[in-house]
This record gives sequence, C-alpha cells and structure tokens, in this order.
Amino acid sequence: MNIENMSGWIVVIILTVVILWLWRERMAYKRSIQDVRTLLERIVTVNHAEKLLYVTGDAELQRLMTEINRLLDLNLRVSVDYNRSQIAMRKMISNISHDLKTPLTVVLGYAEMLDGDPNILPEERTKLLSKIRQKTNEAIELIGSFFSLAKLEANDTDIPLTRLEVGELCRRSILEFYDLLTAQGFAVHIDIPEHPVHALGNEGAIARVLNNLISNAIRYGADGQTLGLSLSEQQDTVRIEVWDRGKGIQEPEQDKVFERMYTLEDSRNKAVQGSGLGLTIAKRLVETMNGEIQLTSKPYDQTVFSFTLKKINY
Repeated sequence: MNIENMSGWIVVIILTVVILWLWRERMAYKRSIQDVRTLLERIVTVNHAEKLLYVTGDAELQRLMTEINRLLDLNLRVSVDYNRSQIAMRKMISNISHDLKTPLTVVLGYAEMLDGDPNILPEERTKLLSKIRQKTNEAIELIGSFFSLAKLEANDTDIPLTRLEVGELCRRSILEFYDLLTAQGFAVHIDIPEHPVHALGNEGAIARVLNNLISNAIRYGADGQTLGLSLSEQQDTVRIEVWDRGKGIQEPEQDKVFERMYTLEDSRNKAVQGSGLGLTIAKRLVETMNGEIQLTSKPYDQTVFSFTLKKINY
C-alpha cells in the first residue's frame, strides 16, 4: 500500500470517527431533551411545586432549564393566588348569603306581622316599620359594598387621579363623625398641618377610605374612648393615620383584616360588626391610587391604620 492510499484510508477513518462522535453526541443530546421533557410533563401533571433538575454539561440546556424553572415558579405563584382567590370568593359569597339572610328574614317576619294583624296598634306599627327600614338599609349597604368591591377587583371603576389638598379632606371626614363621636364620649385628637399638603389621589376614593377607617376605629376601638387622625409629610409621600386605644387586633389576626368578609371573632355582636368588606375596599382604593395601607396594633395602647399617597410638591 503506497503512501497516497494510506493517507486516503486515514482520512476515511478520521471522518468515520468524527461522524460516529457527532452521531453519539446528537443521540445523547436527544436523550437529554427527552429526559427533560419527561420531567417537565411530570411536574406539570403531577407535582406543580417540583423544580426541573437534570444534570448536564450542556451550557445552553442549563440556561434553558433555568428559564423553564422561572416559568414554573411563576405558574406556581399564579396557581396559588388563583386558588386563594377562589377560596376567598366562595367564602365571601357564603358569608354574604348568610349576612343577607338575617336582615331579610327579619324584614319578612315583621312584614308578615303587619299583614296578619290589621288591628295592630299605631305605636307598634310604627316600631315595626322602623325595624323593617333599618334591616332593609343593612341589606342594601351590604349589597352595595359587595358590588363596589367586585367593580374594583374587575378594574371597572374609573378613579382619575389629580392634585389634591389632603388636609382639608381629612378635616372634612372627621367632621362628618363629630356628632357620633361626641355622643359616644370619644376624646378626639387631630394633628393636621395648617399649611396645605398636596398629594396625588382621588377625592371620592380618599373620602371613602377615611370613612371606612374612622368607622372601623369607632366600631372596634370604643373601649378606649379615644380616636386620632393625623397627617404627616415625608420627602416623597404623605401619610394619613387613623388610630384608637381600644382592644386592638392581636398579631395573628393582623394579616387577615384586609381579606374579604373578614371580621374579628369577638365582633359577631351585630351592634359592632360590620360587613367585613370595608377594609378590603379601603385597601383596593389605596392601591388604585398607587399608595400603600398598613396596620400596627398594640391592644389598649394604640391601633393604627395608615396609608400613604404620592406627595406633590408644586
């Protein structure tokens, strides 16, 4: 065999080895892809919390799995949020059905009494009609709160933001409760700067948030007989605080107060219990105005609901 023929065979052998090596690498890469796909199918169909773990030296495949794991994390969070929202919605509908049934049953009972006794005394008739009106208003208020929250969560409420002087809004809101606070013997502490304080917000939304927070403080903080409203400024935000010195909210309960239909267990007394939607609506309104709402509470010392809005300095 001459040198030329030998060189030809060497080239053929080298090419064959290269082709075999490439084929082996291709098959190994194909098996890796198949293994990753099998793992991904199992995660999607069986265990949504599992991560995609596969040992490979291929840098591109490693980067691909990293991105897939990011998508799996996002999908898990969305799934958890959706399930939590569904549970909360079912609970809310159940509670609303229960809370609507009570006043409507009372209304029906009083109406049947009026209809069944034509000889009822005028004083008694007036008393029953007053109770019917009261219970009807309770039902209307609950239905109104439910639809307000539903529209907020569906982004179906137009809340345009403008430059507002929030000090005046605070004074106006606390003034609306003056007669009630006086009648119940509350000591009221107001700390609002005399100079104008401007923020980005919506007048109706801020008024409703303040109404909900002040009502909540009166309802649950009555034991302390003290209510405060303060307005302060930071560099980029303004903070509005509504506080009381009542029984407060224990730490395990504090993360739940903004949930739909949540009411404290010891507030089932109808004299103080609200719909359970007021604080949730307040939170949604504040978030719609690009603000934040918070709660801190030390029972019989100070319970503070505060929310911040973007400050406008011009």
